[in-house]
Amino acid sequence: MRDVIRRSDTHSVLAMFGVDADVAAHCSFDHGAVLVFPESSAQAPDALRAEGLAVGEMVPSVVVRGRLMRRYGVAGLDVGILRAPVGDAEIEIFTLAGATADIVTAEREHQHEKHFALSVANPDAIVLSGLATSLHDAGLVPDGGGYNSHVDCTVLYFRRGGQRLELISAGQHDGALKQHLRHDPAYRLLEVMTGAWRTQAVAVAASLRLADHLAVGRSVADISADLGLHRDSLHRLLRYLTSLGVLRTDGGTFTLTALGELLRTDASNSLQPLAVLYGDSFYQSFGQLEQAVRTGRESFDGVFGKHHFDYFAEHPDLGFNRAMAASAAIFGQVAEAFDFTSARHVVDVAGGTGELLKQVLNTVPHLRGTLFERPDVIPAARANLAGCVERCTFVGGDFTSSVPGGGDVYLLSRVLHDWDDQQCLAILKRCASSMGPEATLLVVERLLPEDCSPSLAVAWDVHMLCNVGGRERTLGHYRGLLAEVGLVVTSATDLPLDFSLITARVG
Repeated sequence: MRDVIRRSDTHSVLAMFGVDADVAAHCSFDHGAVLVFPESSAQAPDALRAEGLAVGEMVPSVVVRGRLMRRYGVAGLDVGILRAPVGDAEIEIFTLAGATADIVTAEREHQHEKHFALSVANPDAIVLSGLATSLHDAGLVPDGGGYNSHVDCTVLYFRRGGQRLELISAGQHDGALKQHLRHDPAYRLLEVMTGAWRTQAVAVAASLRLADHLAVGRSVADISADLGLHRDSLHRLLRYLTSLGVLRTDGGTFTLTALGELLRTDASNSLQPLAVLYGDSFYQSFGQLEQAVRTGRESFDGVFGKHHFDYFAEHPDLGFNRAMAASAAIFGQVAEAFDFTSARHVVDVAGGTGELLKQVLNTVPHLRGTLFERPDVIPAARANLAGCVERCTFVGGDFTSSVPGGGDVYLLSRVLHDWDDQQCLAILKRCASSMGPEATLLVVERLLPEDCSPSLAVAWDVHMLCNVGGRERTLGHYRGLLAEVGLVVTSATDLPLDFSLITARVG
């Protein structure tokens, strides 16, 4: 290690980790570090001096000592720090005295604590955040850190593969350390593993309609009295919702954030029905995801004894149609994303309670609409479309058997992802056979990215596997399905929440 340190400088260390050279403006190479295993701490300084290292006084280790105790489940380890100059930098030597043979063997094999360190020149929140971002961009992930009061410095560890890099900042920087530890893989995995708790917290808030009682700031005592809830338990739930960004608190009162506003039942784009659904039936079926992965069959059927469309048709009290209408209201930009000027008649195939059709008809006054749905949904659709019922026709039926003709534009919104490819082809064939030569098909779906870009479609693809037996697809996949029934994709337009509007015409 001494020879490596002598040959190293700030730029070579940054290059070793693939970090942008501009980072050198804010930090400098400080040391390289190793872990050694003396029989006792008292013997270590003299032994190292005998090796030609001018080590100073030993300082107790805090961060590395904690890491070693957690790694091996051993309390009270004797870990110290010695430093000695090497060239223009230093070597930092961690001493683990009296270690058992298995710990020594494992550490020598894996070199967990070997690292290179950069000292931050003028550490503040902005500089430390910027440096962390630069390291993240280079592919380094947070790997712990802490504050050592013995030397008054804050250290942030990063790693990539078997290489580790440390940022050292003089002083105590609690904010930067807390943010860093939140990105630690173990912290992140705990957040991921407890995602079900978030789902239930939001679902319970939606079921209790807490947001309706928090339009203005209110105390826990007031809310618990109004709703007949256990005061302390409610406070704990509200505190958790605050940590999730759903609420904010000030002076003992809780109010809604922008996220929380979406849980109000009177909000124009309320997601309250969807939150209840995700915390109830879909939550139960997701508990059997492993079965779906093993068999390729949706777990909803196994949990509830029938396909989810049939189940929700028999249990209208569960609010499936309300939940679908609530989410449809969010991407109402379809009317703006497609030019309906020359159209006269739009057919909404499997349009639920008609929320999307209502938005289109309200935006384009000259249009007439036909809602084609299961007969059991038609009454709710009539009620929802009461404001434009004189321009609507309601047809009950099965889209795998037939689709109403006479439309200039056909809508398939969040339909195809419910089905496998063969069923999709059957649906598309019925649509294509009903379309005239100048008609247009509009498909609203989330598109899986062709690469690894982040998208809600990736999570919803697993949701489809678990709950309906369908799947999300790439644009190329949809293009192929449409081509099989004689339709050609002419455009794909982005909509909110990672939805897309696919436009297809007769080829």
